[in-house]
Amino acid sequence: MREIVFDTETTGLDNQTDRIIEIGCIELENQFPTGRSLHLFINPDGRKVHPDALAVHGITDAFLADKPVFADVAQEIVSFFDGAHYVAHNASFDMGFLNTEYQRVGIPVVAPDRVIDTLSLARRRHPMGPNSLDALCRRYGIDNSHRTKHGALLDAELLTDVYIEMLGGRQAALGLSSNEDTTARRSADEEVVVIGQRPRPLPQRVTEAELQAHAALIDRIGDEAIWRKVPGGN
Repeated sequence: MREIVFDTETTGLDNQTDRIIEIGCIELENQFPTGRSLHLFINPDGRKVHPDALAVHGITDAFLADKPVFADVAQEIVSFFDGAHYVAHNASFDMGFLNTEYQRVGIPVVAPDRVIDTLSLARRRHPMGPNSLDALCRRYGIDNSHRTKHGALLDAELLTDVYIEMLGGRQAALGLSSNEDTTARRSADEEVVVIGQRPRPLPQRVTEAELQAHAALIDRIGDEAIWRKVPGGN
């Protein structure tokens, strides 16, 4: 199943008069990140950023002045989401804005059955809360220390990690067989999750400098370094 975890930043809170000014999207295939993403800043076409919204995301009118309007990027957004479920935290907010923007340019709105609200999922998992994105990051041990202000792509990346954890991400990876289409059942009353082979390898996140630093550390430790005792260790 293909899903797009996404977040938006806006000029304010009213989806009828305010506008989307940033969208960040992360692609999942069978609940694994594929490495594909979409990140756009959008000119609100004359709508000014409300001071309260500016305090949250820090995106200024001056910064947005030379960005494309929604009509110019609408097809790029629609194409990225094509055939996928829309996954958002407090999805009624983001989908309210996105559907309004779609309507303005003549694109059909997204059907509710294509939308997954991670806030609703979190409230079912953790009825005592809190269930904000920051609170869920703390609950699942996800580092969000670099989140000093809201940002659509950063929040989408954090939400991706949270969403996978809420679906049993780390636990589901334990004890899987080598079968490409392994089925992991989380509990008797929950859906079956089919975990397939990644369609594309994830991008390398370890830099050459980090690899060299790691090799130097092993050399300093010497023959007792645990990495020398495992297959493939250096």
